[in-house]
Amino acid sequence: MQDPNEDTEWNDILRKKGILPPKEPEVTEEALAEMLEQTIQEKQSTEARLGKLSLDELDELEDDEDEAILLEYRRKRIAEMKAEAAISKFGEVGEISADDYVEKVNNAGPGVWVFLHLYKQGIPLCALINQYLSRLAAKYPQVKFLKSISTTCIPNFPDRNLPTIFVYFEGQMKRQFIGTAEFGGDSLKYDELEWILSRTGGFKTDLESDPRGPRIKDVMMNSVRGYKDEESDSDENDW
Repeated sequence: MQDPNEDTEWNDILRKKGILPPKEPEVTEEALAEMLEQTIQEKQSTEARLGKLSLDELDELEDDEDEAILLEYRRKRIAEMKAEAAISKFGEVGEISADDYVEKVNNAGPGVWVFLHLYKQGIPLCALINQYLSRLAAKYPQVKFLKSISTTCIPNFPDRNLPTIFVYFEGQMKRQFIGTAEFGGDSLKYDELEWILSRTGGFKTDLESDPRGPRIKDVMMNSVRGYKDEESDSDENDW
């Protein structure tokens, strides 16, 4: 019996008359490679599209998309949301007292940076920094920003040391900003404070350079040296 798939003149005649089905096209290596590339592109396109959708939007696609794909993306999206919630758990400036210090600062937890502002009412730069910290807390919710009235937190804390910001990481103090000179005076701008605090490593700012300009470092260092020399002769170091 003659093979109906054989490429013969007789079989061609039978195919034209509809007696034999059309011959299936030969699949070449080039055609296979093209099919594979198309499949990969479609999968990547689907991943990109679904990755941008919320859980509610994924629900709306249940009738149109493959169930297994949707379940996988739902699982990934839930995991991403849990990770984001675990990291971004602060978002505002908390007020503490001396009784809260150990729990809120020293025991803040693994991987947590803490910025504690000691302030007093009636000091303009303290009020300004409190306003700026509220904006920073909203922008960097993974960082714990705190404030406390200086003498409530540390009895007999000298007013001339205000404003003060202590920086902690995993319970260890990493940096201190003490006094007006550290912040460049009462004309401090929001982006300047963001840059200053970001240099501690507590968060990554989107500012590309120091907004105070290139010469500010030398000026600030001279101010800090003068302040420290003055402090060394003072009897109020015990705080």
